[in-house]
Amino acid sequence: MSIIRTEKLNKIYDGTAVPVHATNDVTLNFEKGEFTALVGPSGCGKTTLLNLIGGLDKPTSGEVFVEDIKLSTFSERQLIDFRLKNIGFVFQAYNLIPVLTARENIEFIMHLQGVDKVKRTQRVKELLERVGLLDKMDQRPSALSGGEQQRVAVARALASKPKYVLADEPTANLDSASTTNLLDIMLRLNKEDNITFIFSTHDSRVMKRARRLITLDDGRVVSDETVE
Repeated sequence: MSIIRTEKLNKIYDGTAVPVHATNDVTLNFEKGEFTALVGPSGCGKTTLLNLIGGLDKPTSGEVFVEDIKLSTFSERQLIDFRLKNIGFVFQAYNLIPVLTARENIEFIMHLQGVDKVKRTQRVKELLERVGLLDKMDQRPSALSGGEQQRVAVARALASKPKYVLADEPTANLDSASTTNLLDIMLRLNKEDNITFIFSTHDSRVMKRARRLITLDDGRVVSDETVE
């Protein structure tokens, strides 16, 4: 089942002497349960495409559909609510709130959703156990390694039970062991819970695990291959 599709998606930045076509007529379909990597050289449009799919940025032209709903029909408030309920984000810089513990960082999204305390506590423990950090639940980010912080970020992305997770260069700041551990966790969540993961990445280790590789260059899709 198609969970996301884009139709002739263009994003043009006009703030420079020559307009920059960050994405150029990108038409793609993503099925539920995919583990897909957007790849290509720096500046090829990977992050822009991810941000458009996630409703963090608006296209200059074209459409993003999530289960046949046009994101362009949403008001800003509706778009915020939609992201909150449907999308999990994982960023290169972790983006954890430094004054909150691991548990509180994960719980924060559920606070916004109005989930009651008993269910929040149960969900946090379940997620921390799945990412192997139950014993670190009361640690603040400064007391965690980079790999541990990113695992908390993954747990936070999953707290709202999203339909899909968008991960922008999630392994860029991690060593080899932390990257392997993180990818193992994400693959397990993908297989066990059928969660859709879409990455933007330069990392060959992510590419080797992906089951679909979409290569971009100058904002265009130049290849789209399923990996056996």
